[in-house]
Amino acid sequence: MNAHRRVVLTALLAATAACPLHAQSFPSKPLRLVVPFAAGGPADVVAREVGQKLGAELGQTVVVDNQGGGAGVSAVTAVTRAEADGHTLLFAASGNIVLQPQVSRTGGADLLARLRPVALVSTGPHVLVVTSKLPVRTMKEFIDYAHAHPGQLSYGSAGVGAVAHLGMEYLQSLAKLDMTHIPYKGTAAAISDLAAGNVHAMFSSPPSLQAAIDKGYVRPLGMSAAGGSGSSAALPVIGSVVPGFEFTTWYAVYAPAATPQAVIDKLTASLRKVVSDPALKSRMDAQGVTLTYGAPAQLSQLMVRDTETWAKVIRDAKITVD
Repeated sequence: MNAHRRVVLTALLAATAACPLHAQSFPSKPLRLVVPFAAGGPADVVAREVGQKLGAELGQTVVVDNQGGGAGVSAVTAVTRAEADGHTLLFAASGNIVLQPQVSRTGGADLLARLRPVALVSTGPHVLVVTSKLPVRTMKEFIDYAHAHPGQLSYGSAGVGAVAHLGMEYLQSLAKLDMTHIPYKGTAAAISDLAAGNVHAMFSSPPSLQAAIDKGYVRPLGMSAAGGSGSSAALPVIGSVVPGFEFTTWYAVYAPAATPQAVIDKLTASLRKVVSDPALKSRMDAQGVTLTYGAPAQLSQLMVRDTETWAKVIRDAKITVD
């Protein structure tokens, strides 16, 4: 068992070991939902929708605190150091929990032991888009064009080690492509350069892409797995062109490890109601986000599974962030 998987399993055990405390007084003040990404990206879009509904459910304001940069480590650290009373929570993407600890030598894996899962709130595929300036309209045309222009295409991502980065490395490995990675400080900046034609392709979650797609600046070619919602549901699955290619991304809420079980239970129950709300589900479906509730144990199992899935990609691509 590798070190990161041991840490993930330790985090799962910690989720059942925190000391009990009555939660009648929780929440007693506004909640802070820390998002390890800049405003405007896909995580921010989902966090604000879920946060607003969670606040209504709990009877307190939920303030979204965007702390982008540093590969998410500073944001995760801020939550682990916060008072473990349920008022400071982490809204993490799968990359923060599964990828960062594997690609970083100095930060990440140890932080998982200081967090405990609260709830999975959404899951879904990434969409591969290209700048509209590129003369391709299908996934096969893109693969053929990349083969005909080795080393001449570039792709953007929200940063080294992010799921969009590793997803493209995964695609390059299976499809035998040769493209250059251009990391950005956030998804919005990457999409802006993609729209301008400064980079040629990228993966991202549907919410952050829709405006650029609607304006015709970027062109969607396919999605990384089945099960998209909204406009992405009609896209072909990339695995039908590149056999074996498949990945999903997800968002989940975490709390400091010492948060009392009664508080976790209250948060978990509230988030289950939030992501099951028909109006919110419909609104998020229209933006390409599938709200999916998962209990803490289910979330921990997902963490272990995805850790194993990405380990080979990271190892083969020799990716590190420090």
